[in-house]
Amino acid sequence: MALVNITKNMENRIVDKLRFLYGEEKCEHIYDEIEKLINKFIRQYKYEKTDKEWVDEKDVYLITYGDNIRKEGKTPLKTLHKFLKDNLKGIITNVHILPFYPYSSDDGFSVIDYCEVNPDLGNWDDIQEMSKDFQLMFDAVINHISAKSNWFQGYLKGEEEYKDFFIETEPCPELSKVTRPRALPLLTEFETADGVKKVWTTFSADQIDLNFKNEKVLLKIIEVLLFYVAMGARTIRLDAIGYLWKKIGTSCIHLDETHKAIQLFRDILNIVAPETILITETNVPHKDNISYFGDGYNEAQMVYQFPLPPLVLNAYQTGNASHLLKWADSLEQISERTTFFNFLASHDGIGVMPAKGILSDEEIEDMVKRAKEYGGYVSYKDNGDGTKSPYELNINYFDALSHPKDDEDIKIKRFIGSQAILLSLIGVPAVYVHSLLGSRNYNRGVEESGIFRRINREKLSKETLESELANENSLRNKIFTKYCDLIKIRKGQKAFHPNAEQKVVFLNDSVFSFIRTSLDKEERILTLFNVSNTEQQISINLNDCIDNEVSILTDLVSDKEYKANEGIVNIVLKPYEFMWLKNKNK
Repeated sequence: MALVNITKNMENRIVDKLRFLYGEEKCEHIYDEIEKLINKFIRQYKYEKTDKEWVDEKDVYLITYGDNIRKEGKTPLKTLHKFLKDNLKGIITNVHILPFYPYSSDDGFSVIDYCEVNPDLGNWDDIQEMSKDFQLMFDAVINHISAKSNWFQGYLKGEEEYKDFFIETEPCPELSKVTRPRALPLLTEFETADGVKKVWTTFSADQIDLNFKNEKVLLKIIEVLLFYVAMGARTIRLDAIGYLWKKIGTSCIHLDETHKAIQLFRDILNIVAPETILITETNVPHKDNISYFGDGYNEAQMVYQFPLPPLVLNAYQTGNASHLLKWADSLEQISERTTFFNFLASHDGIGVMPAKGILSDEEIEDMVKRAKEYGGYVSYKDNGDGTKSPYELNINYFDALSHPKDDEDIKIKRFIGSQAILLSLIGVPAVYVHSLLGSRNYNRGVEESGIFRRINREKLSKETLESELANENSLRNKIFTKYCDLIKIRKGQKAFHPNAEQKVVFLNDSVFSFIRTSLDKEERILTLFNVSNTEQQISINLNDCIDNEVSILTDLVSDKEYKANEGIVNIVLKPYEFMWLKNKNK
């Protein structure tokens, strides 16, 4: 007997997707198995729905590894939790703990067991304790699994349960069409019980792609997603999800089958935990990226805003915001229940592929040159024709914005300005732990591991970190304090709701500007960002961009007031200065 009431309409929606993926003969049986998984979830876990169904201006995500902050003799997850409670409670609302499962490579993204916590980090009790103070985001690394996982080891041994869990194929000309994110072989040879087999490995020889054409794989993954919800996941990040479905003869990215699978996950979560947010991680051009919103109600609620990091970087490096202005002007809201997941820095590098078509090849090459000059590295992707292209810049975001010879105060102004853009754009801001804490390039990590991405993945001593944060003269203190102050301001502004209207204002190429208008139309904030190292004098006609009733604008950052004279406000922006100007009479 079913424990949950699944409407006929929802049942039909799910069956239709299963029919598309697996055909008429299998769809009803697979649906029955999904219903069993849903009922198992309800019987096994005391899941409590939250009151908050959607995000608002108070939501700010923190991206961190479970052991980015360490203390001798203490469990890293407990250490992280205590640091967050002591320093960021009421500031950060959501914590994205990067893969905290047992893993064999790629700093967590080659998962050995989806349903275990890496014992080096802690256990599920630690995760659930943290979920009492912060809403949590889990990674679902479901395109691939570790070569050391029980699933793949069972496949190698010829165990029936894992037959067809992975993709065997021989090299053929059609495979040249496959989109490659890394300059590594697509197929890897393994010795199996049935002889040597060539197996699909999109990312590395240790990350074996799952075969979603096998419905048993789909059912296993659905069970994993439900488990994550039960363990406290409010947001689930679908890692590298664009590569999920494979079809030889195609690019094997963004296939219709992949979209249907995500929509299926959304349907199932809507039944058991409708407040759960699915976010897709697809480091691709904007048009492809936003396709994962579906129709605005049936697929991901959030997508990563991948063009943002390289475009902000380009603006501050060149002192010219023209590309950033034009791109921001093209952004459109899809629905009141979808929005962008905005970030500038993360555990990965600064992807340049999403800027293709916005920045010229010469402009991208200039960023590549600067990354190397400023102490970073560059990762390349295989184009399939024997050539390679820059894929991402591996560099700390603070350093990417800073010429080594720059004065520290200038570096800080430029960096905080960039982060203020992150906090005020349409969407939800996600702050990387090393950006919040004022970290720098961790070159030693690269030298010791040979892994470029380690440059922005340093593990910090809690005692040393807190000592530096307490020192008013330290870089960490200056950045952390300014950053937290900005977040506090943001959280009190209805105009910064993720779905509040955004209108770009074109003043001059050195000033990035837009207006945010609250959902109730009562609040408006005009943002101004001088991305250049020269003073900018600007005149703003409030009748054109705010409304004709406003006579005074208050800068939320400095508390300074600017009066209009016949609707015109004249403002001087110092180098790298930014303002959040609010209509005072509202």
